[in-house]
Amino acid sequence: MDKLALLKAVQAAQKGDWDTAHQIAQDDNSSTANWIHAVLHKIEGDEWNSQYWYGRSGGHQYHDFSDIKAELAAIARSLI
Repeated sequence: MDKLALLKAVQAAQKGDWDTAHQIAQDDNSSTANWIHAVLHKIEGDEWNSQYWYGRSGGHQYHDFSDIKAELAAIARSLI
């Protein structure tokens, strides 16, 4: 999947459209998509599932960010 699609997932998450963001993220197996997927499950409150996806995100950790907005912004920056 290209970076533009992943950026759309981040933007959807930033707007509160969890379902759209999740669908885009789960259709990709890159480390960035897995990071997005991890954050989405963090938003959802599913820590176990979130931790699983962080484990596949290329080194990002559940506790790296306490602010979801800041983490989504960091993902967006990594895609630009």
